Amino acid sequence: MSQIDIFTLEIIQNSLQAIADEMFAAMRKTAMSPIIYEVLDMGTGITDARGEIASSGSGIPAFVGVLDKAVKQILVHHSQPGEIEPGDIFITNDPHSGGVTHLNDVVLAMPVFVDEQLIAWTANIAHWNDVGGMVPGSLSTDAKDIFQEGLRLASVKLISRGKPIRSVMQILQANTRMPDFMEGDLWAGIAAVRGGAGRLAELARKYGTSLFLRAVDDFMNLGEKVTLKALEDAPRGRFNMEEPQDDGQVFKVTVEIKDTEVIVDLRDNPDQAAGPTNLSRDGTVVAAQMAFKAVTAPQAATNGGTFRPLKVLTRPGTLFDASAPAAEGFYFENLIRVYDLILRCLATHLPDRLPAGNFASVCATIIGGLHPDTGRTFTLVEPEIGGWGGERGRDGNSAMYSGLHGETYNCPVEVCEARYGLYVDRMELNDEPGGYGKYRGGRGIRVDYQVRSDGTFLTCGYTRSKVPPWGLEGGTDGSPNYVEVVRTDGRSERYSMVSGLILNKGDVIHVRTGSGGGYGDPSERSLEAVLDDVKNGYVSTELAEKFYGLRV
Repeated sequence: MSQIDIFTLEIIQNSLQAIADEMFAAMRKTAMSPIIYEVLDMGTGITDARGEIASSGSGIPAFVGVLDKAVKQILVHHSQPGEIEPGDIFITNDPHSGGVTHLNDVVLAMPVFVDEQLIAWTANIAHWNDVGGMVPGSLSTDAKDIFQEGLRLASVKLISRGKPIRSVMQILQANTRMPDFMEGDLWAGIAAVRGGAGRLAELARKYGTSLFLRAVDDFMNLGEKVTLKALEDAPRGRFNMEEPQDDGQVFKVTVEIKDTEVIVDLRDNPDQAAGPTNLSRDGTVVAAQMAFKAVTAPQAATNGGTFRPLKVLTRPGTLFDASAPAAEGFYFENLIRVYDLILRCLATHLPDRLPAGNFASVCATIIGGLHPDTGRTFTLVEPEIGGWGGERGRDGNSAMYSGLHGETYNCPVEVCEARYGLYVDRMELNDEPGGYGKYRGGRGIRVDYQVRSDGTFLTCGYTRSKVPPWGLEGGTDGSPNYVEVVRTDGRSERYSMVSGLILNKGDVIHVRTGSGGGYGDPSERSLEAVLDDVKNGYVSTELAEKFYGLRV
């Protein structure tokens, strides 16, 4: 077979990235929910015909690892000839059957055909505000099984040869408390996969299907080569980590780094929970992939070849390989626990590559009720931002999303107040103590939401509320994540996990996210940096004296 010239390869490979980004832009600009068009709780991607990820758009990094697994399960469920045809679009959200995360995250996938040959898939995933279940917003800390969390869709055909299947559309409409938002977000996702599929078909026809497929395979092989190159100077051996959690459980991991393979062993962990904090095996693999990418080649492109050297071991029936019908609504907290556990395990062995611990929680904040101005049902779904750990040579970033959420944004105050029945009284950096070091941890945030109508509810899922972000190389631990509710009569209540808490007009929800851990001995921090910290409100004069030895 003749060699493909490097220029053509580069053009095709960069075209894949451009198409994925175009899909992302199309979905962002046409979605109805702020959680998608403002926060960007979404992701887009392209897989090859077998379901291996070939390219991805912006958005949540963890979602890149979801799309390939969803497509592979669609291929399993529709393996008979004629079951997958041009113009079809499939929908899935079941974490026990290809959906990977939880029922609110809905995947749409479209096969791409050229001359009746399946050459690729376009896919996207986005958080839908409500998919039924026992509470508005579909996320309940009281859920005991997945049936209580909403509508399950396991590789269901939504559109057949370009025409919507009316009965499926009716089922979707009947199983959400916010059908108008659901429909708007659904068609935004459909537009994105259709647009991407058209672009891919054009690309394959321009260069020829055979050349296109070879270029995709070459791109996969390049991903593997980049990873193996990055592993060359990594330390060899078996590394272990145990970490206590907020609820008293202990999570354990063993990471073994070999010449051409990295093995992450999570088998020795607690059995699956009766509540909604379980993680599917696919979800655990996603967490391991994110950590693996962080310590190998974080700046390089990601595709199916990137993760060929990674092997993940789990035990069925555990928190990290939950069996049906386990509830998984708050899966994201244990996904980020796995990610953070692996990074902590390796941080002391890779000090040039990894920082101290970050606030490491999605800090999912869900507030819903009736909008006092319009009478319409609203549901705010807001992952919160927090502080990252210091690292060798620099302070940690303040007010950033966790590693799970990546390229996403907080909802602007103006949009929040217009679309939701709330006032945002305060949004600023959190000045609670923590994260001191030669290089300090970044600060978390403090946000105050004032409730405007009786009968509003609060649901939240925070971890690192008791066990703070860890310091590194002598730095101090960061500060915790939590929510404080202040009632109109002055009573104060503190939460990290709560579901459907009823609030009334005038109550205030104080969100507090943590600072990252410090890096290095605080006494080695420069006087100029400490004075800047005091000036900018990162540390009080009293704490500057205590941790940095400064005399004011």
